[in-house]
Amino acid sequence: MMSFLPAATEDIGPDYTLERDINYAPELAGTPGAERCVLDFYRPTNAKNFPTIVYFHGGGLAGGNKSIPKELMDKGWAVVAANYRFSPVVKHPAYIEDAAAAVAWTFEHVTALGGDRSKVFVLGISAGAYLGAMITLDKSYLAKHGIDANEIAGLISVSGQMITHQTIRKEQGIEPNQFRPTIDEFAPLHHIRKDAPPILCTTGDWSTDVLMRAEENLYFVSMMKLVGHPDIRHFVLKDANHTRACKESWPQVIEFIQQKLEQPKTELSAAPTPQPTDVTTQPRS
Repeated sequence: MMSFLPAATEDIGPDYTLERDINYAPELAGTPGAERCVLDFYRPTNAKNFPTIVYFHGGGLAGGNKSIPKELMDKGWAVVAANYRFSPVVKHPAYIEDAAAAVAWTFEHVTALGGDRSKVFVLGISAGAYLGAMITLDKSYLAKHGIDANEIAGLISVSGQMITHQTIRKEQGIEPNQFRPTIDEFAPLHHIRKDAPPILCTTGDWSTDVLMRAEENLYFVSMMKLVGHPDIRHFVLKDANHTRACKESWPQVIEFIQQKLEQPKTELSAAPTPQPTDVTTQPRS
């Protein structure tokens, strides 16, 4: 089990505590990029059995930084915001392994800190959504930490790639990486399975999000339903480009988490073949 290393604690009022820069992978000390293997932990101070959302930022696997989304604050929830190593300092699957290590840290420590281990959600934006999808669908990453990925209460993917990420394609020498899609072991689509946790995919619109991003997610959701996954949906934000999709999907994200918290966890059953109505498109408000 990972140790809980000392971190800076901020007083942000009587009801919440924020601990910054907790090292979730001390075994990587001294290796390239290891300074980025830290997370911030925002949690209710006096609550018990609270849910926890592990949040991964975007940035193409080559940039970005952790933050606690204001939309998730003051809801009685904990939020773990994790950094991860970047390409080209490291290459795949290092950043996927980092995401798994951050989620493993959460599972290993949340109970002792007052949370409910059965209420750990994984949320990612853009590249972070890709990381969340990989460690949820490919069970091998969390299995290295002794954790079954099916313990995740829900996966929320906001405009994430479901084929092999374009940065990985670049590392593999596939050029032009943006226009040569592949599905290999580093694609969430490669790991579709009916027994995965509940999933919400949100994207921008068909013609305005990043090239083919909405279509990738539609294909992924459709394939998951075809293999029998009973609890997966795709929300399309009408007229939204990638930036808007990442900024304006919060109502759907929060609604999904709240719904899952209210539902008892039951055995998965087969899902019907997806129909066009399984994709929800909402106009800009």
